[in-house]
Amino acid sequence: MRIIKRILKFIAILIGILLITMVIIIFVDNQSTNYLKVENNEFAKSNSYLITNVNVVPMNQDTILVNKMVYIKDGIIKNIADNIEVKDIKIIDAENKYLTPGLIDMHVHIWDKYELGLYLSNGVTSIRNLWGMPMHLRLKEDVNNDEIISPIFFTTSPKLTGPEFLGDDNLQLVNPSDAKEKVISYKKRGYDFIKTFYGLTEDIFDAIIEQAKISDMDIVAHPSQKVPYSYHFNPQIKSIEHAEDIIQQPLNYTLDTLKLKEVINDFAKSKHSSFSPTLTVYNNIYQMLIDDNILESERLQFMNPLIKKVDSKAEFERWSTAKLNDSSVVNAIKKQHDFHIKIIKKLHEIDVTFICGTDAGIGVTIPGFSIHQEFSFYKEAGLSNYEVLKTATVNASKTHSIMNEMGTIEIGKIANLLLIDDNPLLDLSVLQNPSTVFIKGRKLNRETLDNFEKQAKNRNNLIISALRYVEFLIVEK
Repeated sequence: MRIIKRILKFIAILIGILLITMVIIIFVDNQSTNYLKVENNEFAKSNSYLITNVNVVPMNQDTILVNKMVYIKDGIIKNIADNIEVKDIKIIDAENKYLTPGLIDMHVHIWDKYELGLYLSNGVTSIRNLWGMPMHLRLKEDVNNDEIISPIFFTTSPKLTGPEFLGDDNLQLVNPSDAKEKVISYKKRGYDFIKTFYGLTEDIFDAIIEQAKISDMDIVAHPSQKVPYSYHFNPQIKSIEHAEDIIQQPLNYTLDTLKLKEVINDFAKSKHSSFSPTLTVYNNIYQMLIDDNILESERLQFMNPLIKKVDSKAEFERWSTAKLNDSSVVNAIKKQHDFHIKIIKKLHEIDVTFICGTDAGIGVTIPGFSIHQEFSFYKEAGLSNYEVLKTATVNASKTHSIMNEMGTIEIGKIANLLLIDDNPLLDLSVLQNPSTVFIKGRKLNRETLDNFEKQAKNRNNLIISALRYVEFLIVEK
């Protein structure tokens, strides 16, 4: 009996030590991201300004409004005019710079708060997280309560898959009633959208669509190979993800131009869904194949350490092994990327609505920085600078009704804005280092943005990231 009591006491002590350790880890992580708290940022405390001598790129039309004033009050654009008289307001002389809407990345994977600063530093003022976890609901609450400086944050539910698609990161649905219960639960818990993934059979997918409509939740679809690709052109599905899945599903892993024509025709018949190509994340497979030192590169220093240690390394080893076994894989991946560009060209010819998504946060696709690489691919596919910029502004904002208050510079819109040195309609690269970012009217200068990058570089939060993932497995699985 005494031995049992000693064992139980020992177990209790271990559990106590573990709990104390977890509390300390969480506390240290929270302290490390204090630089994002609104109360700790002097310039971000005010959200009312009068910007003068500024050239406005409104993005609701292909034009420049030259030498205007823009009045921001309580984070909202109140007026745009040649002359605005407002008393007791902070004035920002833009010195003939250009004011654009903040960028929106519609396909990201968030792992920690540090990444929020990386997005802002690169001009991304709104993000749509497409792999929902409990941590994201807390993060969303912090953002909505204006406790931290962050892009406006939206998140889907966890990924819903069919019964055959295994993996600890997926939720296998086995029947329609299970699917409906999940949608109802996600709505109640505060997820913004439903994320559908591989392996969903038609009966289960139909149940998701039916309940999503009842629950007033938009669906974001990573195409399921268990239904025809055209099945995803449904009014409840607001965006379809990934150019690569066009090749992997309706084209059956071939670069078949005749089959592609059929897919293009299906897109032409439907105007319900936007399309998020995520060209960067696939191109990064090619980058891994041609750069044996990519995991040690400077840009990978901005990746979450858990993802770098697990996902980035696994992806790199997978493709390195594939190259060792068959050197032709390098050219094959490059050809498929080039075919993705062709897909975008063909879809652009029929006026498909593109929304910019990067799939940042997985593999070697870096949060924030990757959006500018994505832009370059759209440009290569034949979009004008204005059309490219639309993918991450007005087009993105129209995808979901809860995002309609951003994406353009108009009276009544949220003041998510970038102040940049030159005209982005002539040179998109000027978007890479905005001199000032306004997030809900709060002003972040370049020095502050550079500090966000510095804080996120080589961060030491592997354990807390692992704990959050374990939480996801316990709560959602």
